Amino acid sequence: MKSSELRTKDIAALEKEVSDLLKAHFGLRMQRATQQLTNHTQLGNTRRDVARVKTIIAEKKREQAKQGAAK
Repeated sequence: MKSSELRTKDIAALEKEVSDLLKAHFGLRMQRATQQLTNHTQLGNTRRDVARVKTIIAEKKREQAKQGAAK
């Protein structure tokens, strides 16, 4: 998931994306616990994707607050 793609979405869509990624990460953790996970790099990738999306959400909220204070 590229950050340039994420920056085009609004905050509501990004929060839904975080929710979906957290569900996927939980599923991967359960697969690992039951020894069904074959590609362990997926865990790290989803964790990084969650962090990336949360960072962009924070940036957008900060930008909105900055614009609101300027008015």
